[in-house]
Amino acid sequence: MASGVIVVAEARDGKVRKMTLELLWLGKKMTEDLGGSTSVCLIGKGSEGMAAGLGRFGAEKVYVCDADVVDAYSPDAYAAAVAACVRVADPELVLVGATARGKDMAPRAAVKLGTGLASDCVDVSVIGGKIVCRRPVYSGKCYAVTEAVAVPAMAAVRPNTYPTAEEKGTSCDVIKVDSTITAAKAKVRELVKVGGEKVILTEADVIVSGGRGMKSAENFMKLEPLADVLGAAIGASRAAVDSGFADVSQQVGQTGKVVNPSLYIALGISGAIQHFAGMRTSKVLVAVNKDEEAPIFQKADYGIVGDLFDVLPLMEDEIKKMMEE
Repeated sequence: MASGVIVVAEARDGKVRKMTLELLWLGKKMTEDLGGSTSVCLIGKGSEGMAAGLGRFGAEKVYVCDADVVDAYSPDAYAAAVAACVRVADPELVLVGATARGKDMAPRAAVKLGTGLASDCVDVSVIGGKIVCRRPVYSGKCYAVTEAVAVPAMAAVRPNTYPTAEEKGTSCDVIKVDSTITAAKAKVRELVKVGGEKVILTEADVIVSGGRGMKSAENFMKLEPLADVLGAAIGASRAAVDSGFADVSQQVGQTGKVVNPSLYIALGISGAIQHFAGMRTSKVLVAVNKDEEAPIFQKADYGIVGDLFDVLPLMEDEIKKMMEE
């Protein structure tokens, strides 16, 4: 009989990403209501070496698929590997990060498992013995609540929705799983890193974003000192990307990345609904725009009406002073 929760881990460059630790926190919480144990599915060539470390963050078992076919990410190979791990673990709930990779892989894995998928969730809980997921719809204007009717239930959770699991120094069982897949339909020939981001945009706790009001790519670089002070990622509106000020990998919005930081600072962004769709769940929104009628001020927690090129250095200086105190 299915029981417990399995977290699909995501790792890059030999390190488990922060999203995995958030899902582990949620997984431990869910097992309090569902019963069973909290386990992890870890996919990738060389991943077995990372498996034992997940025990320190609450994983009781780690199911590992460590094979040449998953040396680089491939949607069909990873989906097959995840499905194989889930079948062995037999959980009641599968948790995946709603990251670029998770959104690509999770629907494929759900099909292989013959189950449904609730995507981009901002809340997963047990109500009346049922697994219930809450997710924003219509560009975040309202929320849809779904109830799982299949086992295992599967949910893709938006990054930065939950805290990370605490390190407790316990051990875990590592179980090797054979995905049975020998060749991927899609093969990665080359990986090209773009953007040079110091902080991963979708996992950032603080984001500094620029819009059309930055006026040029050279001016857009003026966001970097403020981002460095705050340890923030740099985002951009679609207008800024279309104007060539920023790389498409930095785009936040309905046609870009969905982010969920504690603090979102928007400079020179008017606040179109398409942009809000990608960042409206931010905990605190600070907007700077010289147009006092800009739509973004209707949603902002704090608004500054003024020329961003005057406000930006003042903001940087004041934040530096606060950091030094």
